[in-house]
Amino acid sequence: MNFFDKNISSLKLDILKEIGNIGAGHAATALSTLLNKKIDMSVPDVKIVSFDEMIDMAGGAENVVAGVFLRIEGDAPGSMFFVLPLVQAEIFIRELPGNIPFCADELPYDELALSALQELGNILSGSYLSSLSDFTKLSLLPSVPMLSIDMVGAIIGTGLLEISQVSDYAIVIDTALNEGFQNTDAVNGHFFLLPDPESFQIIFKALGVPDHE
Repeated sequence: MNFFDKNISSLKLDILKEIGNIGAGHAATALSTLLNKKIDMSVPDVKIVSFDEMIDMAGGAENVVAGVFLRIEGDAPGSMFFVLPLVQAEIFIRELPGNIPFCADELPYDELALSALQELGNILSGSYLSSLSDFTKLSLLPSVPMLSIDMVGAIIGTGLLEISQVSDYAIVIDTALNEGFQNTDAVNGHFFLLPDPESFQIIFKALGVPDHE
């Protein structure tokens, strides 16, 4: 089976969602410490989308977002993006201790605010990869995350250059940070997981999921 098939089985998606929720639990613990307040985090949905759909989910190619990109090295290499709308980024920054200034419409951005957004991406991606590694017993090593505040097309396009030659789809892992945030129900972002061609077969074999499932 081609693991980049958009019709990937519900069993595989359920496994990825469960792994995501375990990773979210680890991330919530780290964020609770960072923000000094109780944070719950969940993965409400995991799905397979085309690259065009992925860009649309992030608001369109010209929408400006905060994006964290990292490479995954080790037994199942790939790429990962965490994309957060700037309005959501502002909500997160406002909750940090120290009254760090951040406004999407005001340049230049505060260095502490940028560092905080990079650390958010680092915590979330590291927690997810740690959970995936624990489940699969595979070595999955994240690179140092790179933060960009730019148009979606510019941020994601870099990661698509190579993989688009062999695939048309990506995995989207929705994230929701709940509770403890003032005047809002949640801070919502998207993980876009783009495995290298052979990596899905490696991951699901490690999970013990038969090819036909």
